[in-house]
Amino acid sequence: MPDTPAIDAAQLAHLQTWQGRSETLTDLITASPVDALSATLDRDDPAPQDASVLPGLWHWMYFLPHARAGEVGPDGHPKRGGFLPPVPLPRRMWAGARLAWEPGNPLRVGQKVQRQSTIRSVTHKAGRSGELLFVLVEHQYRNAHGLALTEEHDIVYRAAARPGDPAPAPQKPPLAGQAAWSRTITPDPVLLFRYSALTFNGHRIHYDRKYVTEVEGYAGLVVHGPLIATLLLDLLRRQMPDAQLARFDFRAVRPTTDLHPFSVHGKPSSDGKTVELWAQDHEGWLTMQATATLL
Repeated sequence: MPDTPAIDAAQLAHLQTWQGRSETLTDLITASPVDALSATLDRDDPAPQDASVLPGLWHWMYFLPHARAGEVGPDGHPKRGGFLPPVPLPRRMWAGARLAWEPGNPLRVGQKVQRQSTIRSVTHKAGRSGELLFVLVEHQYRNAHGLALTEEHDIVYRAAARPGDPAPAPQKPPLAGQAAWSRTITPDPVLLFRYSALTFNGHRIHYDRKYVTEVEGYAGLVVHGPLIATLLLDLLRRQMPDAQLARFDFRAVRPTTDLHPFSVHGKPSSDGKTVELWAQDHEGWLTMQATATLL
């Protein structure tokens, strides 16, 4: 007999009442997290100053949820409900995002920035890998000069892993063997801890080996999807330090764990307007695919 779905039609209708909900937060782009992430990524950057441009995706160190200890769920995330809907599926991950920067108005150190977040959609799917629920959140970031950045953020919730569940078929990178740039990353627990600390991310899959293997069913500590995306743009920045971003789109394809090194790769287009970026695991399977569009 097929499994009874965790989310029936009535529950889905309830979760979809979160569509259109908004919240607005304000934060100050301070220098210390910029300096700390530079060190975490093993960069030799000068100390950030007021008005230093914030590198792409480094805004993820701000506007962080500071749930009290009593408001944290068993997975280390804030308990379900509040701004995000109370999805009853236990595994949560960042599946991808699409970002667009406004020309001439980058986020800078020292700026007071407002973020308006809106839940745009809540959708449910079921397939070979079980139930999935997708939440699309739009973030708009504004500084004193107006809109600076728009981000669409895909969150996916999944059922708990079970013995015998079919594994998604791995994919080879479409541009395998064609990279112009490559870098190998060793995702040791120190790297994962430091990124979790910088983003105030208590999700236990990134630091609690017993929990991640016995409860969520992964082979090892999971490398943060946002960290991999940041490393992809960091590769571009190392190769093209003066490049200015117009867009960045990425999607996570396959989990990456700390058991083996992984690699990030890039291939710029012939006209220099776009760069294809991807990450792959130690076996060469695609783990994240991205495209950067330059001004």
